[in-house]
Amino acid sequence: MKAYVFPGQGAQYPGMGKDLYEKSPLAKELFEKANEILGFRITDIMFDGTEEDLRQTKVTQPAIFLHSVLLAKTLENFNPEMVAGHSLGEFSALVANGALSFEDGLRLVSKRAQAMQKACEIEPSTMAAIVGLEDEIVEEVCTSIDDVVVPANYNCPGQLVISGSFSGIDKACEAMTARGAKRALKLAVGGAFHSPLMEPAREELAAAINATPFSQPICPIYQNVNAAPTSDPEVIKQNLIAQLTAPVRWTQTAKNMIADGATLFTEIGPGKVLQGLIKKVDRNAEVAGVQSFE
Repeated sequence: MKAYVFPGQGAQYPGMGKDLYEKSPLAKELFEKANEILGFRITDIMFDGTEEDLRQTKVTQPAIFLHSVLLAKTLENFNPEMVAGHSLGEFSALVANGALSFEDGLRLVSKRAQAMQKACEIEPSTMAAIVGLEDEIVEEVCTSIDDVVVPANYNCPGQLVISGSFSGIDKACEAMTARGAKRALKLAVGGAFHSPLMEPAREELAAAINATPFSQPICPIYQNVNAAPTSDPEVIKQNLIAQLTAPVRWTQTAKNMIADGATLFTEIGPGKVLQGLIKKVDRNAEVAGVQSFE
């Protein structure tokens, strides 16, 4: 079975999507529509901006979404049998599998980015990558810290990202190292994504998602919060809302897709991060990537 996966924040790079704009009339039309919807020329930043320009949350999330979705729309023989997306990538996956329109997907991604940015300003926070520990040990350490710190991204066996307050992350990194972590590295991110500190953003996004029409998708989506497949629009909406404060269960997602018959994973969008993670989940998995117009 063909599985398509969509990357999340951090995969962006200067010049992303420029070839799509120049070579595909459909992509050019949708890029210009995106500029109108967003109220600024995101194409100028994507094509000619610096890495710093692209790191603004209000730019990063729509930019990755646009690159991924427009690649999917211009692919020949794009006929997914299952999809998944990492964090932000879940919105790209939902547009690609027909659950959301392009316009509504972009509006929700923009709302999500702005709400997350506001939540980060309310209470400054961060994330850290923990490498070389069993998930259970990371969970145990997080529970033992007398501050806000939780597992955020179960990326692959031996790699788990934690999220929380600055003091919570400092304490946790020290404790993880003491428990034998190969690395406990603070990340250059704007806040504690997928943690309780995103609750203000979750509430704001919930209102927008509940007001947006979702359709029956053409294939199941394996969602971040439970790694389980669904084609029920109402379940999809509630899982999407819960995603902001819940961990991304990517390891289990990849395992479940393989167990359900995925024979080829194609990553659509910038970078190759998900291909690498899936190979670490199962070294026998076949992976491919599309990040330029073909």
